Amino acid sequence: MDKLVLTKEFIDKYQKLLATKASSFFTALEAEPKKAFRLNPLKANYQKVSYDLSEPVNGVEDAYYGEISGRDIEWVNGYVYSQDPSAMYPAEALGVKPGQKVLDLCAAPGGKSTALLSALKNEGLLVANEISASRAKNLRENIERWGASNCLVTNEDTSQLAKKFPHFFDAILVDAPCSGEGMFRKNHDAVTYWSQEYVLECSSRQKEILNEAVKMLKTGGSLLYSTCTYAPEEDEKICAYLVNKLGFKLVKTKVNVASAGVPAWGENLAGIEYARRFWPQDEIGEGQFLAKFILSKASDTEENIDDFKQKNKKRRKKAGKKVEIFTKAEKELVKELLASFNLPVSFDFSKAAKSNDHVYIPAVEDTSQIKVLNNGLELGILKKGRFQPSQQLAQYLGQMQQERVVELQNQAEFEKYLHGETVKTEKKLKGFVLVSYQGKIFSFGKVAGQVVKNFYPKGLRV
Repeated sequence: MDKLVLTKEFIDKYQKLLATKASSFFTALEAEPKKAFRLNPLKANYQKVSYDLSEPVNGVEDAYYGEISGRDIEWVNGYVYSQDPSAMYPAEALGVKPGQKVLDLCAAPGGKSTALLSALKNEGLLVANEISASRAKNLRENIERWGASNCLVTNEDTSQLAKKFPHFFDAILVDAPCSGEGMFRKNHDAVTYWSQEYVLECSSRQKEILNEAVKMLKTGGSLLYSTCTYAPEEDEKICAYLVNKLGFKLVKTKVNVASAGVPAWGENLAGIEYARRFWPQDEIGEGQFLAKFILSKASDTEENIDDFKQKNKKRRKKAGKKVEIFTKAEKELVKELLASFNLPVSFDFSKAAKSNDHVYIPAVEDTSQIKVLNNGLELGILKKGRFQPSQQLAQYLGQMQQERVVELQNQAEFEKYLHGETVKTEKKLKGFVLVSYQGKIFSFGKVAGQVVKNFYPKGLRV
């Protein structure tokens, strides 16, 4: 690894702030980053992986130190997610429960969203939003691999999302765009973007995002604010803004590791001791800050709920969303395929809908006026009197033990399938089957004779 070169401005700032602790901080920035991963409890036999599970990440369920590869079957089929260990704590600290409505506002690439989906256990709703179109695409792919059915993936501006979901969510996670100081050790290029001016610019942007986020939270709801920076301008001062301007109250979280927030950094704020700041010298992971809040009263920036509802009603009427007819014959085609596989108890085909020949079970019925990348569980696509199942359905069916499965025999065959090639099978099967490797389902195939036609999506092939 190339040597990390810090700017004089950054060194001077943190020598002043950390005083006698500065030396251990700068020394830790020269050490190798720690890597970790989480297991996916939504998958069948999810703990049967090839990775070492002997070193758990303290206080995070199903999380372990170690490195995984994006070419391994466990990654391809969503059994694991590679994530910085410190970055695992915000989703854990939010403490969501099954059945809640949750928003991950700045969600890409998907580490926190997948953790929230694990906690929801296929009940309730997660809206995972990312304003960057390219990053939102990666977010969708990672959530698809996770195999959950209760997620709406959006690519939207925060203000537009706030118009769509007034007072809607029980819990919101805002892992805000920040100056990235906590990523310097992991990504040396991040240093080149840093300046004190950039820190203040990020602080201003964070306030703008939170001004909209508060409009979407129910009174009494939870908000978890986090950054991957150490800067008090983006951490403690933002906590003070949430409390003093937006009607929030700082509360304890179940996260009991890492250093506590330091009131001496400028904010004598009730509850600031509940905040958590992760330093590289803590030997947990990279830099991270988190604080949990409860919305204790209506915000001064919040519009009246009735005004919100009235505006949404007018927008929906103006949009005039076209309703597609999902015919009985089309439904029978889909049902015929689904009958070949074991479905989770929560599966409910009565809610199935059709859009541009794509058949799906929506997580949110009305998605007018927002940019949607994926809504709930996509079952597949209708094509001239036949039905082709989706990659998301294959990952979803991986939650259950299945019978119609072609098991690939070795690594070479697995890599051939990832490349888009056909494989052979001795099984007496016909039509669509699930394809697995090492007992882990990751795609669909279609058997004709002894040949398994490849249905692994072209966009995912390697």
